[in-house]
Amino acid sequence: MQEKKVFTYKDSGVDVKAGEQLVDSIKDMIKETHNVSVLSNIGGFGGLFRPDFGGMKDPVLVSSVDGVGTKLIVAFTKGVYDTVGQCLVNHCVNDIAVCGAEPLFFLDYFSTGRLDQNVAKDVIKGFTVACRENGCALIGGETAEMPDIYKDGEFDLAGTIVGVVDRDSIYDGTKVQEGDVLIGFESTGLHTNGYSLARKVLLSHYSVNDYVDVLGTNVGSALLAVHKSYLPIIRELKKIDGVHAFSHITGGGIVGNTKRVVPKGLRIDIDWDSWKRPALFKLIQELGNVPEEDAREALNLGIGLIVIVKKESVDSIKNWADNNNEPIHVIGTIKTA
Repeated sequence: MQEKKVFTYKDSGVDVKAGEQLVDSIKDMIKETHNVSVLSNIGGFGGLFRPDFGGMKDPVLVSSVDGVGTKLIVAFTKGVYDTVGQCLVNHCVNDIAVCGAEPLFFLDYFSTGRLDQNVAKDVIKGFTVACRENGCALIGGETAEMPDIYKDGEFDLAGTIVGVVDRDSIYDGTKVQEGDVLIGFESTGLHTNGYSLARKVLLSHYSVNDYVDVLGTNVGSALLAVHKSYLPIIRELKKIDGVHAFSHITGGGIVGNTKRVVPKGLRIDIDWDSWKRPALFKLIQELGNVPEEDAREALNLGIGLIVIVKKESVDSIKNWADNNNEPIHVIGTIKTA
């Protein structure tokens, strides 16, 4: 009689012990993001967070979830993994910061075909770096091995941020009015959007390690530049009278995102020549013969945050930016539709 083959969970492609070892190896660096509000340790069924809303009149929780898209493919090819972790946290933080919120805690999801502990640890290290920089706690996450879904060496990321804002301090665009001015703060590159287009164009001409003079670095490093956190800037600008709204420029471009905070009956008028586009965006457009409309829709074109302010407050924003070495550009106005 033929002996039946024994199939273990590990034979199927899932290594439970490797997952447990990963959790043990990251506990200390995750704990560095914790504060007195965190009541749980990594490894439990849920993250426990006890917020202190004592100084707030009417606290409102604000949440957002996102990923980093096909920027991951550049990370796979380049073999650099910690920066995408930072990008994910910063992207999520920006999305709630433009609502006026302060981040409280972050949760991550890391899924892969076969768990490489070194790669996963690098990614999570990136989470912890950005969480510390933004003052939020990494209180939990999920690491999933799913063989046959991902190719060897590939993984996907998602993250959820939860923050809080006093109801009277919410920025939702309701104060935006005709005559307001749009001030753009520069991005650090593509951030986390437009990578399907960027990869299609750039990687058909170069490898990730090719140095390009106009970029001043290799292609992979230019594409993996960390998505900037605008939280420190937003915190300061909220103190300036006349700031009516903020827009985080992600997928959909400058107009697509900014119109989210522009009331009906008004429109955005952008002067597309009011700032110099960084070399990376010019290279993508030139090599790929990318139509201007597509570029505006898919890419941030060098502007990562827009502040909508009343005309009388523009000089105050300029003075703050000059004193803090933050390049800004007056890029448009709000007009009647």
